[in-house]
Amino acid sequence: MSILDRLFGKPAPGAAPPQTPSPVADSTSHQLPSSLVAKEFGEVNVRKTNAEIQVQCTILMEPQGKEAEGWQTGVALDASASMKNWYGRMLEGKVPPEIAKDYEKRGWIATRVEDGRRVKSFQKAAYDDAIQKGYLKLTTNIVQPLAQEFIAYLAGSLDADGGTTVIYWACGDGSAFEVAGDFTADQCHSVEIQGPNSVPFGAGTILTPAVKYFVERFKDADRGMYVFLTDGRLDDLAEVKRYTTELAKEIAAGQRNSVKCVLIGLGDGVNEEQMEELDDLDTGTEIDIWDHKMAKEMRGLVEIFAEVVNENQIVAPTGTIYDSDGNIVKTYSDGVPAKIAFSLPPAAEWFELEVFGQKIRQTVLLPNK
Repeated sequence: MSILDRLFGKPAPGAAPPQTPSPVADSTSHQLPSSLVAKEFGEVNVRKTNAEIQVQCTILMEPQGKEAEGWQTGVALDASASMKNWYGRMLEGKVPPEIAKDYEKRGWIATRVEDGRRVKSFQKAAYDDAIQKGYLKLTTNIVQPLAQEFIAYLAGSLDADGGTTVIYWACGDGSAFEVAGDFTADQCHSVEIQGPNSVPFGAGTILTPAVKYFVERFKDADRGMYVFLTDGRLDDLAEVKRYTTELAKEIAAGQRNSVKCVLIGLGDGVNEEQMEELDDLDTGTEIDIWDHKMAKEMRGLVEIFAEVVNENQIVAPTGTIYDSDGNIVKTYSDGVPAKIAFSLPPAAEWFELEVFGQKIRQTVLLPNK
């Protein structure tokens, strides 16, 4: 079981999905949640028209050959104020009234005026005593093991220098960031991930400066893979989209090298609509910079490569695609590419890809929302 399973309560094998799939209801392209995607596929996108269901999907795999060379990698951790408890920086529990009265007698509770009201606050001595006696405890740091797993994976499997750059973003006024350092796969298991040290947790969640940091720092790299973890809503979505469009046009014109950014949502407060907007952003080019994932749905870290595929790479010598009635809809006699596209009848509920004598079944129904 991966750290993703342990942290976010992934259902056990065979457990019923939380939502019942239903047919796609409009002509918009939809990306299926990872929990509904067969383990052999990276992403599955479906679009229903009156006449057919259009399917695009990728084979899930790490970059191979030349595509695996020249990468620089980074992990950016949301450090907005709402993330404090995720880093184990908040206290939980309750101090009994009689103990609080004792603290007040000792002068361990200060009184101040806020917005015209008298407010009492614990001093350090009170917190220390309450923690020692078990009345209060720090929240569990669940960011650290998750970040360590991402760092180890990128540093050990992809980065050309064997080290991944880690930053905290959304600090201060929301636009500041703090560079935590570069870590190898071996180092990451001992590194402490507890939030920023030199700047406070942020009053907003502004993503653009963090993206620019990685893009500019590694502008000479052949390829860049940057993972951004967040728990909330982006305050600068319009600016991120503008910058992404500009960056995509520069890459398409050969003025910059390839960049892939993956936005990963933590918890239930994430605005996934924003994430989808970035994922589906039309930059007027063929360059696709953003992908998004929900941590609780991820089947493994290799999913960050779901969109990093070489369309010309052959993953099997031959293959056949069947619709849910068993009819052949497409045949690959000269090799199955890593990215495939085909159409199904409008009433189809799933398709099967037959390779190496085995059939991989994949639903094309989306969960009810």
